[in-house]
Amino acid sequence: MFIVNLAIIIPFLAAVLIPLLNKRFSGIHIGWFVLLVPAALFIALIRYIPSIADGETYSHTINWIPSYGINFTTYLDGLSMIFALLITGIGSLVILYSIYYLSPKESLSHFYVYLLLFMGAMLGVVFSDNLMVLYVFWELTSISSFLLIAFWYHRKRSRQGAQKSLLITVTGGFSMFIGFIFLYVMTDTLSIREVVSTISSYTDHSLFLPAMLLILLGAFTKSAQFPFHIWLPDAMEAPTPVSAYLHSATMVKAGIYLVARFTPVFGGDQVWFWLVSGVGLLTLFWGSFNAVRQIDLKALLAYSTISQLGMIMSMFGIGSAALHFGYSTESVVYTQATFAALFHLVNHSTFKGALFMVVGIVDHEVGTRDIRRLGGLMALMPATFTIALIGSFSMAGLPPFNGFLSKEMFFTAALNISQLDIFSLSTWGVLFPVIAWTGSVFTFVYCMIIVFKPFLGSYHEEKLERPPHGAPTGMLIAPGILAMLVVGIFFFPNLVGNYLIRPAMSSVFPVLASAAELGQPISAWHGFIPELWMTIGVVVAGVFLYIFHRYWKVVYKLFPEKWTFNELYTFSLTQLEGRSTTITNGYMTGFLRDYMVYIFLFFIAAVGGMLFFTDAFSFDTSGNASISKYEWIISFVMMAAAIAILFAKSRLTAILLNGVLGFSIAAFFVVFRAPDLALTQLVVESVTTVLFLVCYYFLPEWKKEDAPRKTKNNNLIISVSVGAVFVLVGLAVQNGKLFETISGYFENAYELAGGRNIVNAILGDFRAFDTMLEVVVLLIAGIGVYTLIKLKARKEDETFED
Repeated sequence: MFIVNLAIIIPFLAAVLIPLLNKRFSGIHIGWFVLLVPAALFIALIRYIPSIADGETYSHTINWIPSYGINFTTYLDGLSMIFALLITGIGSLVILYSIYYLSPKESLSHFYVYLLLFMGAMLGVVFSDNLMVLYVFWELTSISSFLLIAFWYHRKRSRQGAQKSLLITVTGGFSMFIGFIFLYVMTDTLSIREVVSTISSYTDHSLFLPAMLLILLGAFTKSAQFPFHIWLPDAMEAPTPVSAYLHSATMVKAGIYLVARFTPVFGGDQVWFWLVSGVGLLTLFWGSFNAVRQIDLKALLAYSTISQLGMIMSMFGIGSAALHFGYSTESVVYTQATFAALFHLVNHSTFKGALFMVVGIVDHEVGTRDIRRLGGLMALMPATFTIALIGSFSMAGLPPFNGFLSKEMFFTAALNISQLDIFSLSTWGVLFPVIAWTGSVFTFVYCMIIVFKPFLGSYHEEKLERPPHGAPTGMLIAPGILAMLVVGIFFFPNLVGNYLIRPAMSSVFPVLASAAELGQPISAWHGFIPELWMTIGVVVAGVFLYIFHRYWKVVYKLFPEKWTFNELYTFSLTQLEGRSTTITNGYMTGFLRDYMVYIFLFFIAAVGGMLFFTDAFSFDTSGNASISKYEWIISFVMMAAAIAILFAKSRLTAILLNGVLGFSIAAFFVVFRAPDLALTQLVVESVTTVLFLVCYYFLPEWKKEDAPRKTKNNNLIISVSVGAVFVLVGLAVQNGKLFETISGYFENAYELAGGRNIVNAILGDFRAFDTMLEVVVLLIAGIGVYTLIKLKARKEDETFED
């Protein structure tokens, strides 16, 4: 199925064309051209929903490095379909929103190129079946998101936020890469499907647990799980369309995808269960707790995203317990947590994308996101308020919005898992519903803040940057569509459940897919069950905490800024920069002599050490040819010239003595009957000597200073050591012939290349590409020199005219 490969490639091709289209059609907003890419891909993918729902999968392979098992293999199943639809669908709405949000004065071509690069990379992540290819796209998402977050690079906080996100996510990605290598060592395959099918034979392998931990580290860093969540709030310095796309529907969901995709590999293991569910619940609580204290609407949404990601992650962890029971009806009961996770994944993308766009509208039309300065905007922005109300109440888990359905399922999963008698849940299982309910209470509180603080209350125009007014109709289309989806999914949830969630469940639980139907029909009413009472409790406690917020918010003073993970990150980075600066200043002296000393010392240690440890000092000179008197004479001349350079009083003398060395080598070639090499050496040496003389003519007068005795002794030791190592290497190579010489192949140069001169045949035919590239390098160097000369001449002319 080549369409999947095209879905990955098309955004990259479009990114190449964007600058050309922007220049060719300067009168048309470039965003309209970009919008065609995700919209077309979304429509193309929708066509495969019925067949995917029937259990079909599609795969296509393009050979890349087959000798190492690295091929560009794409795989479309239920799980990758959900993420691909979110990437292209939300991507289309975000691009439509950005057309009205971003000013034409911005560098729009750069923005959309970065956005398309990110889109293609995310599609590559979810479609890749090869571990190495997945890693390549994974890191490409980090790089492209870095460019998007730092889009307003003139802002210091944008640069810092981009740097933090890059450092944390790339570090996690590198650990994930090592985990992939461990999986390959265990299973001898890079195919994810083959790893899933064979991993049961390797659960006792010594690398199984390290691979799990390293892969989870990559997932946690990308999905902003505690304590790696600190990069997400700082990434909010990006333009709002970027936040709506990367941090609600795509990039932060990459870690969720990784956990879902590798649940068949590691699910059922106690460590996996506690790490995924435990870190998810901790992230849920910590994100919701910190969201309430924020005064910036975008920062509040950032922490709400962290809490919602933690909720989804915890449900995947809870659902993985089903694999502990293997093939049984009982196991299918606990898969409902995974069903809820996938359902909330879709729901979160709809309401959170709408809320980010709403905050962008407020900032765009009012000029501030500070909650303390906002109020009374409902009358001025009724449509924006309606969308904010729908998105916030859905995130709070209230009917009739889709968040209510998945939140009820989350409570069901937490209650069910607390009753299990595995993984020490009989003792610690009670914490699952407690933490889930507590985090939901704080979620309700910050949702009320989003709705009531900016839009209700008193209106203070003097506190605003500009007079507020309603958003343009075009800017309301995208969040309006998402708001309608929020309501529509509540009334028709089984359309999503049957056509998207169930096929994805078969991907997460391939072993259990035939045991029973994975997932139950979604319903808004189940009677007066514990989950409903938990929801009522959330509303009552949330309203109470919201009303009396000013009285209990002093609790945040128990968590001073200096003890946060942000401060730990800043302190660590400052210390690393300081220490690295000290070390760098220690060896970067600015003297070429010192740098040559480093190079020679490394050569002595590396090459000399290798000779010592491999016992390569043995050599035999009995078979060597005798040295003629001419060779002795040339050797003594070279030694005398080399020693004389050390005592030269002027640059001219040193250059001429260095030329003696070069011409002596040419004389050696003559003695050894290699006239072509001798001629080449003579030409090169003549040219370089002349160039040296011309260059040094323009340098200031050389005042040779007498170096300290210690420096002279060190130089002497290093020089003798380097010479000795070279001699030993030459002798060792001559004696240690491990392979047959290749000279016999070139002796047949006349039949192979039609050249009677072996040297010319080697340069002209056997090394043709190498010689051609050398010529290209010289051409590029010549162009550079010519450009510099012309620029200098033009500058002098302009100065003269002035």
